[in-house]
Amino acid sequence: MNSSASLPRATGTAILRKAPHVAVVIPCYNEALTIAQLVKDFNRCLPEAQVYVFDNNSTDNTVEIARGAGATVRRVTMQGKGSVVRRMFADIEADAYIMVDGDGTYDTMAAPRLVEKLLDEGLDMVVGSRVSTEQSAYRFGHRFGNSMLTGFLSLIFGRTFTDILSGYRVFSRRYVKSFAAHSTGFEIETELTVHALELRMPVAEVETVYGARPAGSVSKLNTYRDGLRILLTILRLFKSEKPLGFYSIAFFLCALVSVQMAIPIFVTFAETGLVPRLPTALLCTALMLLGVIFLTCGIILDAVTKSRIEQKRFRYLGVAAFHPGRDD
Repeated sequence: MNSSASLPRATGTAILRKAPHVAVVIPCYNEALTIAQLVKDFNRCLPEAQVYVFDNNSTDNTVEIARGAGATVRRVTMQGKGSVVRRMFADIEADAYIMVDGDGTYDTMAAPRLVEKLLDEGLDMVVGSRVSTEQSAYRFGHRFGNSMLTGFLSLIFGRTFTDILSGYRVFSRRYVKSFAAHSTGFEIETELTVHALELRMPVAEVETVYGARPAGSVSKLNTYRDGLRILLTILRLFKSEKPLGFYSIAFFLCALVSVQMAIPIFVTFAETGLVPRLPTALLCTALMLLGVIFLTCGIILDAVTKSRIEQKRFRYLGVAAFHPGRDD
């Protein structure tokens, strides 16, 4: 990326583009085997960028190795990737943020291309979607789970990405300073995606090579545990971001069960004029009332959610966008 390319001359003086301040932020936990090479690769392909390693209570010598490789190291004591992302976004000031996992599986050489796309097209997030032919790098279980979660998220929020769980992303300052991270673990990637979709931010995906971990390096992911946590996060986000749809489903379920149970009672009443199953009739009434309560909650919370999103939008617009104009 040519961050200092000159524009046409005006009045005999070259007007230089403002050089963006790029920060590479790397969440780390026990990545002593890979962190040195990762830092060196970013220093080589993006020499103008500042590399930060945010260590999350590593028990090996990740911190010492990262410092020795030239990175600025910060410590985050609250465990979990979501906690690290929250701290990174709060502490670092930049025009463009490259977030990448510290396991050395992502292609650092793609970083200039991702940053250039973000800045040139005025985007708020560029996701490095993973492409790999190595079975050990991107296991079938993870691929299948990612596809299921991506499809589920698409049903809830409409347009989405092909790889919502990628740990390789580039963000604008506007995105970072308007993102309130709630997740604590690996479900943070889902929340990052939803934030962009919720505010209808300009985003893009770029295919990047995804490799296997080096020998001796162990993944921190658990396919079933973290997959369940991500699924629960999507359901929670569905409830909080689309409350009318969420509570409408509850209303229709209650109404459907109530009507099905009430049909025999109405038939008996029409034939005999009696209501012999009074407890069932009361249960039908209670279920229908419960459904109406669910629907009412959905309507009220939908109005509250729209107001909250509007406030988040104002916060997002309140952060100045980067413009590669004259560097004063």
